[in-house]
Amino acid sequence: MFRLPRTATAPFCPSEVRGTVSVPANLPPIAKLLRYMGPGLLVSVGYIDPGNWATDIEAGSRYGYGLLFVILASSAAAMLLQSLCARLGIATGRDLARLVRDRYSPGIAKFLWLFAELAIIATDVAEVLGSALAFQLLLGIPLWIGVLITALDVVIVLSLKGQGFRQMEAIMLGLIGTVAACFVVQLFLSPPDGAAVLAGMVPDASRLADPHALYLAIGILGATVMPHNLYLHSSVVQTRVSGPDEPAKREAVRYAQIDIIAALLAATFVNAAILIVAASAFNANGHTGVREIEDAYRLLTPATGAAIAAPVFGIALLASGQSATFTGTIAGQVILEGFLDLKIPCWVRRLITRGLALVPALAGVLLLGDHAVGKLLVLTQVVLSAGLPFAMAPLLLLTADRTLMGRFASPVWLQAIGWLLFAAITGANLWLVSSLFA
Repeated sequence: MFRLPRTATAPFCPSEVRGTVSVPANLPPIAKLLRYMGPGLLVSVGYIDPGNWATDIEAGSRYGYGLLFVILASSAAAMLLQSLCARLGIATGRDLARLVRDRYSPGIAKFLWLFAELAIIATDVAEVLGSALAFQLLLGIPLWIGVLITALDVVIVLSLKGQGFRQMEAIMLGLIGTVAACFVVQLFLSPPDGAAVLAGMVPDASRLADPHALYLAIGILGATVMPHNLYLHSSVVQTRVSGPDEPAKREAVRYAQIDIIAALLAATFVNAAILIVAASAFNANGHTGVREIEDAYRLLTPATGAAIAAPVFGIALLASGQSATFTGTIAGQVILEGFLDLKIPCWVRRLITRGLALVPALAGVLLLGDHAVGKLLVLTQVVLSAGLPFAMAPLLLLTADRTLMGRFASPVWLQAIGWLLFAAITGANLWLVSSLFA
């Protein structure tokens, strides 16, 4: 039976666990790879959280397989940016937030910190809404009660006190595996059109001519490339230690890239599967107006003819929301410690974040009604997309700085791709803001 390598027990807050997984130089390559794998898994959780569901379901229902290429392009962008984060953390021994505080003025650092915190809160709002909706669908309780129940996840965080990153990674593996398995079942129950899937993977800008399609595409991007994940990955990648010299760091960078590509390929499968299921179950059957997750839940059984379809969907949604709870807590700690040099217990950080997320989530449900969840989830992802350039800019500048990175500085071609991506995301966000106020 496969087992994760044993490590010393340690709290899972980032300031207390760096260097907990040693990688001896004499290990064979496969054993080394297993030791290095894990940080990518934690990061990939943010790519399958409930916010992704809302954008993917509406995109699949409304446009069929047409926006599938947006998921693939967003995932490729995520792999590039997360690889830069790994390179930064390994080469410097510091995370992105700390480097911003060390190398930029206090005013700039606090400005970027505010956007990072906004990303954490927007993500947590999506987790609250997604988990609350899962409780409602599976247990039949009112949505607002489900929102309040999510406040109890601080107990889960407390229960992990004294656990190490390997234990955390094992939990994430189980939750991500649950989500993936559930959508394998959904794909089996509602087989997609293979030719249409392949056609949807081919980039075609004309599919974004519809303003709402572009709005959803930006939401998909925001749900895929999440700002706080850039801070998180540059920190947790440092939990792997093989040596301080350049060859050891180069090896660490190489294995970290394999780790993130493998993890994000799994997350890409889940995201694509959500859109594909929506396209095959809803769009293909004339249900082109499915915008809410609860509508998708109720329509799955009649659309597929299988009674198991809806419960499997609900279980996947719950697993998705809970998995994001853990990584959101760690990311919040990284941001606080890096930007402000402030260390507080994980459960306190979790309580603050969840408290700030509960207010807009509960207000949205009570004022706009249960059927506004889908719109609120898509909005949180658009907010994340708007905050992404403020995390990308320092990442691209720092990884290109040879005085900081030395031989690990990103090559010119990689810098060019990164800045083109930055320009595309910024331009899309500016278009979105102008369209909202037009």
